[in-house]
Amino acid sequence: MPEIHPTAVVDPAARIADGVRIGPYAVIGPGVILGAACVVGAHAVIEGDTDAGPENSFGPFCTIGVPPQDLKYKGEKTRLRIGRANTFREYVNVSIGSIDGNFETIIGNNNLIMSYVHIAHDCVIGSNTILANVATLAGHVDVGDHAVIGGLVAIHQFTRIGAHAMVSGGSMVNQDVPPYLTAAGDRACAEGVNTIGIGRRGFSAESITAIKAAYRRVYRMKLPLREALDAIEREIMPSCPELRLFVDFCRSSKRGIVRERRGLARSKTEKADR
Repeated sequence: MPEIHPTAVVDPAARIADGVRIGPYAVIGPGVILGAACVVGAHAVIEGDTDAGPENSFGPFCTIGVPPQDLKYKGEKTRLRIGRANTFREYVNVSIGSIDGNFETIIGNNNLIMSYVHIAHDCVIGSNTILANVATLAGHVDVGDHAVIGGLVAIHQFTRIGAHAMVSGGSMVNQDVPPYLTAAGDRACAEGVNTIGIGRRGFSAESITAIKAAYRRVYRMKLPLREALDAIEREIMPSCPELRLFVDFCRSSKRGIVRERRGLARSKTEKADR
């Protein structure tokens, strides 16, 4: 049986699984599904057509499944889909989808979503990501698995953050960040390979070396992007299949990928020569 605090307001039409705990003054709407062992903190609000899998934790004052902050939204039937074992900390805001997207916002599994994060309509968040405090994702943002978004980052609508990428705190991102890269600044620029992150996730030394070589092809050799990607596919990828993710991401980019800040390559080369 679920454990529901007597001050909580839970609509009879909501589907609450065994083992769910709902705290004081929480509000659960009629279209909500909460999987086994979910925890809903005090004053949290979960509404809309929201389907949350098991073992999710919703901190105090979260607002989950709320209507999009979009003037075009007129109450259409859209959704929010949440996987399992995600942590939503205090004051996180997640919107349902819109008719301009796929009608749904999607969040995968095992994500840590820290306080005051905003995830707008039609975003797609993979699994095992970290979104630090006050990260703000506009509509239709796509975040790949194992990506890390720093605190106070703002991401422009329709922008993609690749798997295993890291965006430094305070950045303003308006172009796609390819997999395995770090990016920082206003507007965010590429700053190299996320070596520490992919090393912690078990990438071999050989694969990390190959990813760094691919980075140099795209960012340091002054080749047209298409030629650089062809060279990576032909010369480096056979020994590093992980680069398929990088190549396909760059080729499919509609907003363009982040580039290095002017003078960054020269300064790094000078430091290496000292």
